[in-house]
Formats: sequence, C-alpha cells, structure tokens
Amino acid sequence: MKKKYYITVDLEGVACVVGASGQGLMAGTQNYPFACIQGTREANAAATALFDSGADEVYVWDCHCTGINLDYDKLDKRCKIVMGAGARKRFPGIDRDFAGIVFIGYHAYDTPDATLAHVYSSATFQYQKINGKDVGEMQIDAAIAGKYGVPPIFAAGDDICVAQAKESFPGIVTVETKKALAWNCCVSKHPLQCCEEIYEGVKKAAEIAENIPPYVIPEPFEYEVRFKRIEYAQSCAYRDINNQLFERVDAYTRRGVLQSPEVIFEF
Repeated sequence: MKKKYYITVDLEGVACVVGASGQGLMAGTQNYPFACIQGTREANAAATALFDSGADEVYVWDCHCTGINLDYDKLDKRCKIVMGAGARKRFPGIDRDFAGIVFIGYHAYDTPDATLAHVYSSATFQYQKINGKDVGEMQIDAAIAGKYGVPPIFAAGDDICVAQAKESFPGIVTVETKKALAWNCCVSKHPLQCCEEIYEGVKKAAEIAENIPPYVIPEPFEYEVRFKRIEYAQSCAYRDINNQLFERVDAYTRRGVLQSPEVIFEF
C-alpha cells in the first residue's frame, strides 16, 4: 500500500472566506489574513488525518497566488512543504509513488453565484475548456496528477465546488465548507467544525484511495481559453501541437490542440 499523499491548498474555498468586493482574495485585503489562518488549519487537519491513517510522507503545497500564504510552523512537523512561485509547474515532485491528492480550499470554475469562482486568475480568464467542456483548477490539476496514476481522493470547498468535484471525480470524498450565495458572499460553517469534518473525511478517503480512479484526459485534446480583455487574447502565446499560434475564435477567445495538460503552464 502506498504511503505518500499530496495536499494542495488554495484559499478561496476555506471556511468563512469571501474575499473583497472587486478585488478577490489577495494580500492587503481584509479577509486575507483569516484565509491564511484557516487554510493552515484545514491543511493541517488533512495532514493529521493522513498521518493517523499510516502515511509515511505528506506533501503540503501552498498554491494560492504567489505560494506564500500559510503559517508553516503550525503544520505537522512531518510535512514536506511546497511553496513559492516561478517554477511554472504544477505538483512539483509528484510521481507514481503517491497514493492520492487532497484538494483543500479549492473553488468552483466560473459559475453563477459560486464564491470567488475563477480559473487560475480571476483578473485574466473568463473560462477554460477542454474538449468543449468547462474545467477549473481542480480538473486541470487532477489531470496532471492523473498522468502519474495518482487519483483525486478528497476535496473541500463551497457547495458548488463540491458538486463540480463529484461530477468530475467518481468516488471522491468531499466536505462542504460553505454554501455560496454570490461571488463575495456565503453562509459558512464554523471554521473549527470544518476542520473536524475535513479530518474525518480525509481519513475515510485514505481508506478507499485504492478504489478511486485517476482523472485522465485523453491526449491530445482541444484547449480553449477566453480572456477578460481583448489585448490579453491578442497577445496570447499559446501554441498547438504543430507549434502554431492558437486560432483566434473571437476578440476574447483562443483555441488550439495541446498534447498534455502540463503544457498549459509553459506559456
């Protein structure tokens, strides 16, 4: 039985986090310091559950914004911590020895009323699609892990994020941290209650990890991205499998065929 797990920690989906109107969730906004505290709590609840389930190694990846958000000394000292930005790579160090990935604090892709919904950058993208279907960070990240045979075993976020996880990943265990009301509004569970539920949920996920399939996107695939500004689409550097610039679908949208989901982060 594999004993390594990868926890990936975003912040928009954690309990009692709604960001700031017109600004999202970033350093300097009122809700950001609490998001860092709660993200650390939820990540540690997941890590503790994995170690209590027999894990030998747990990687905790701080992946929100520039990758420097969590209170690292509050994490279980047995954790390995992946942090920072600039590597242009998702899941640094992942390989086939991992038994599963755990999504903490994730959010929905752009959907009406989902709290802080976006794909990678709320200021840049309207949507991203693979083979004509909307995808979010969970789906693209899971597809990268899936290339190594590593399944998504657990996800925590708002109710819309959780619904998207269940649709995409059969068998995944989930915890709903809050009910989304609008982009900057929700009804949240108490933060400590969420941590307790995440602990129990991740323990359950570890028990059934071997029965959860990896998320695999057949390759090559069509990738379409719609930007929020015309000049972003105009300057888009994406190239397809023939090294040709993506087709300009309209003023905001580019589309082409990619060989692998990792290629998305090379541009």
